Amino acid sequence: MEGIIMKKLLIITTCCAFIAPLAFGQGSQTATVTEQAVTVQGRTPVITVEGGEVASYQPAKTLVVHNQGPGQYLLQGRGHVFNSRGERVLSAVRPGTRVHVYFAKNGSARTIDHVVVD
Repeated sequence: MEGIIMKKLLIITTCCAFIAPLAFGQGSQTATVTEQAVTVQGRTPVITVEGGEVASYQPAKTLVVHNQGPGQYLLQGRGHVFNSRGERVLSAVRPGTRVHVYFAKNGSARTIDHVVVD
């Protein structure tokens, strides 16, 4: 009787050993990954700096700067105003404060990159 039980146990173990890799997806599969090179071409933006003076700072996170010539700049949104140590300015900038406005010119588009408070 023990011999029959041992044969059944051996057959069941062998069957499980053959079926388990199929159940868990561990067959002899190979995958091939092909990488393709991507070339990106573009112009580096030209950064220019102009000095100015803060005209007003509205509650809507808008900074108006009068430059040392005709015109004015308008900066809206947060995260663009820094102090001379490179830290973000989170408080209101007082009218009359001297600032440097950094512009990024990419082609014909000239946009304000950031403002540094003196």
